[in-house]
Amino acid sequence: MFPFVVVIVFVVIFFVTLLALFSRYKRCPSDKILVIYGKTGRTKTGMTRSARTIHGGAAFIWPVIQNYAFLDLTPISLEVNLTNALSRQNIRIDVPSRFTVGISTDPGVMTNAAERLLGLQLGQIQELAKDIIFGQLRLVVATMDIEEINTDRDKFLANVSQNVEAELQKIGLKLINVNITDIRDESAYIEALGKEAAAKAINDAKKTVAEKNRDGSIGEAIAKQDERVQVADANAKAVEGENLAQIAIAQSNALRRQREAEALKQAVASEKVQSAKALEEAYQAEKAAEMSRSDRERATRTADIVIPAEIDKKKIEIDAEAVAEKIRRIAKGEADSIVAKKTAEATGIYEVLTKQAEGFGKLVEAAKESSRDAVLLMIADKLPEIVRSQVEAIKNLKIDKITVWDTQGGEGKTPATANFLAGMLKSLPPLEEIFRMAGMELPDYLKGKKTEEPGQVIEAEEVKD
Repeated sequence: MFPFVVVIVFVVIFFVTLLALFSRYKRCPSDKILVIYGKTGRTKTGMTRSARTIHGGAAFIWPVIQNYAFLDLTPISLEVNLTNALSRQNIRIDVPSRFTVGISTDPGVMTNAAERLLGLQLGQIQELAKDIIFGQLRLVVATMDIEEINTDRDKFLANVSQNVEAELQKIGLKLINVNITDIRDESAYIEALGKEAAAKAINDAKKTVAEKNRDGSIGEAIAKQDERVQVADANAKAVEGENLAQIAIAQSNALRRQREAEALKQAVASEKVQSAKALEEAYQAEKAAEMSRSDRERATRTADIVIPAEIDKKKIEIDAEAVAEKIRRIAKGEADSIVAKKTAEATGIYEVLTKQAEGFGKLVEAAKESSRDAVLLMIADKLPEIVRSQVEAIKNLKIDKITVWDTQGGEGKTPATANFLAGMLKSLPPLEEIFRMAGMELPDYLKGKKTEEPGQVIEAEEVKD
C-alpha cells in the first residue's frame, strides 16, 4: 500500500510542478508591453541588464529569479495650457494646447519606459509628461517671434514636436499628436496685428475697387472708341469681304460646273464601262452555265452509255472468268481422273508384272533353275493359244465361190484341188516366224532337229502343219 501512495504523491507533485511551469509562460497582448525583471542576463557591452521588454509574442518567466509586469500602451491625452510664456520679443503670450502621448514600442525606448514608468499610476505618468511638455513648449516660444508663431503655425508645431519628442523618449514616451487651439497675449499685440492686417486688407480692397472703377471708365471710353473704329473697319472689311465673296462665289460656281462636267463625264464613262463589264460578266456567266450544262449532259450521256457498257463488260468478264474457271476445274477434274486412271492402270500393270515375275520365279524354281526348261514349260503352256491364233486367221475368211479346173495333173502328180488347199495352208505364217516376230527363237526340237544336252537326248518329231 505504501509504494502505491508514494507513486500517487509523485504523480501529483509532477502535475502540480508542470502546471506551475505552464503558468509561468506568459503571453504579451498587442496593447501592452511585457517587462521581465530580475536576473535577465547582460547586454552586448557586458553590463547587467535591468529588464527585458517584449511587445507581442510570449516568454517563460523563471520562478524565484524573475518576475514580470505589463505597461499599458493606451494613448494618454494631456491638456497643456501654457500661460505667460515669454517670446523672443519679450511679449508674454498664452498657448492653450492638447498633446497626445503614449509608451513607445521602439526597443531602446521600451527599456527607458521599463526603467522609469514601471509601477507608476496613470496620473503620475500624466504629471511627469506635462512637466516635460511645459518646459519644452516655453523653450520653443522663447526662440520665436509672435508674428512667426501666429502666421507660421506649421513651423511652430514642428519645433514643438521635435523638442518634446526628444525629451519624452528619455522616459519611454512617444509624442502622438499636438493640437494648438489659440494663441493670446496680455498686451493685445496679436489682436492689434489682427486689426492692422484687417485695416490693411480693407484699404487694399478699397484701393483695388477705386483702381478697378478707374480702369472701368477708361476702359469704357477706349471700348467706345475701339467700337467706332472697329465698326467702320468692319464695315469696310464687310464690303471688301462681300466683293471677295462674290468673286469667290463666281469662281466656286465655275469650278463647280467644271467639276460637275468632269464628274458627269466620268460617270457616263464609268456607266459604260460598268455596262460593258456587266455584259462581259453576263456572257462569262452564260458561258460558264453552258459549259456546266454541256458537262452535265456529257456526264449524263456518259453515265447512260459508258456505265452500262462497263457493267456489260464487267459482266462478260465475270462470265468469262466463271466459264474459264469451270473449264479449268473440269480440266483439272479430267486430269485428276486421267492421273487416277493411269495410276490405277500402272498399279494394275505393276501388280500383274509383279505376279508374273513371282510366277516366272516359281516356274524357274520348278524347272530346277534351268531357264531352258522354264521356257519350254511356258511354250508348252501357250502352244494351244498359238495354234488357235493361226486357225483363227482363216476361220472367218468368206469365199462365195471357188472354181477349180482339176486336170488331175497327169500321172504321178497331185491333183490341183489338193494343191490349192495345201497352198492355202501354206499361206499361214510358220510357227517359227511367229516366234521370231515375238523376239523369241523356236526350240530346235520343234523345228524337227535333234538336240543333245549333257545326260539327255531328245528326239524331235516332225510337226506337221
